Amino acid sequence: MSLNIAKFGGTSVANIDAMRSCAKIVIGNPATRMVVVSAAAGVTNHLVQLANEELTSEQVNELIAKVESIEFAILVGLQSPPHVTVKLNELLSILRDLAFHEELLHRPDLKDDLLSLGERMSSLLFAELLCQMGHSAENFDARKVIKTDNEFGQAEPDIAQIALQADKLVRPELERVVLVTQGFIGSDEQDNTTTLGRGGSDYTAALLAEALDAATCEIWTDVIGVYTTDPRITDKAKPLPELSFEEAAEMATFGAKVLHPATMVPAVRKNIRVFVGSSREPEKGGTWIAKDCKVEPHYRALTRRKEQVLVTVKTPSMLYASGFLQQVFEILARHHLSVDLVTTSEIAVSLTIDNPPNSVRARLNRETIEELKEISEVKVEEGYDLVTVVGNNMHSAAGVSSHIFAAIKDYNLRLICYGANPHNISFLVRESDSTEIIKLLHRELFEQEPLQSHHANHG
Repeated sequence: MSLNIAKFGGTSVANIDAMRSCAKIVIGNPATRMVVVSAAAGVTNHLVQLANEELTSEQVNELIAKVESIEFAILVGLQSPPHVTVKLNELLSILRDLAFHEELLHRPDLKDDLLSLGERMSSLLFAELLCQMGHSAENFDARKVIKTDNEFGQAEPDIAQIALQADKLVRPELERVVLVTQGFIGSDEQDNTTTLGRGGSDYTAALLAEALDAATCEIWTDVIGVYTTDPRITDKAKPLPELSFEEAAEMATFGAKVLHPATMVPAVRKNIRVFVGSSREPEKGGTWIAKDCKVEPHYRALTRRKEQVLVTVKTPSMLYASGFLQQVFEILARHHLSVDLVTTSEIAVSLTIDNPPNSVRARLNRETIEELKEISEVKVEEGYDLVTVVGNNMHSAAGVSSHIFAAIKDYNLRLICYGANPHNISFLVRESDSTEIIKLLHRELFEQEPLQSHHANHG
């Protein structure tokens, strides 16, 4: 029997009606024997606030009340069955205790405990809904299978342990019942709750698919698959029927919100096909992501990553360049900063790093820059976005890049990087230009009427 793992994101399980659409998708596919759910939309944000902000008791109570109202509305939709009501109230009382714990702000383990509750509540409610719709389902604790190290907040999964646990605890049950489990959470050797970082629910689904040798893994979200670019930037964006793993990974890395970059890795290892579709409109299909595609066009999609920082490290004596570059990269590695674009000149190295506001990243960036200043002159420029064209064989086919650059010849590109692989060309542009640049490129590369025919009139 070919096995499918289905994952439903926060908006897909936001309320009882959204959950019903998901339940129909599960019931409609006999291969779906395991379901991974995120926390109901909004819940994780409230929990993150409780875990990270100095709040008054009044504010804490307000946030707890918001979480309760989301969960209770779903419970009422299920006609408040007593056994589920008892379990939900237990989880809410754990939430209350943790939210008022005096060490919460300083203890990553307590934060992970708190953050796990959104998923634990939605899986409880979703399993009950499937049962009420006549499907035999049980709520299953992901922490028994998703074993990780104890790096709270960003735990690394232990692939071998996960495979063992899945074989022992999950595989024997799948014939009998559909298991509904939580995305995003796991546990360490001491059985402390850990979390896999934001976007972690997709990752959980892929890890389980890998451990159980699933044929497919479905990621149900609020968009119809992966688009040629973010539909909020241009209404001409179109959903893509297929993508290769490499293209999807490039897109995720360079800013496409649909998939978390790490998500693809377990699926790639076992060559599991991944589907991305909308739980609101499943009939509209979606995007299949596989090792090899039927068609591999030069241009597949455009992505944008905002809030980029350009760091230029300059030393008067690049004479010892080999040693200098090594020092620069050792500093970056020590701070776990991943660098996307690098260009070097005789005496300088420029690199871009992500700088989402108020994140751990912002702090790491500050520390890294202080350290770089000890070995060189450092110039930091902000206010950039990174635009990436994702596709295939970009550096070997004639005319592919000139086509791109002709379209945006009127804009200043601060830094251009030809991917180390044949799947992308990226450029750093002013924040204020990025939307226009994407619209222009989209028109040129993906909309039927190319601009070339008009060039004469603009001359």
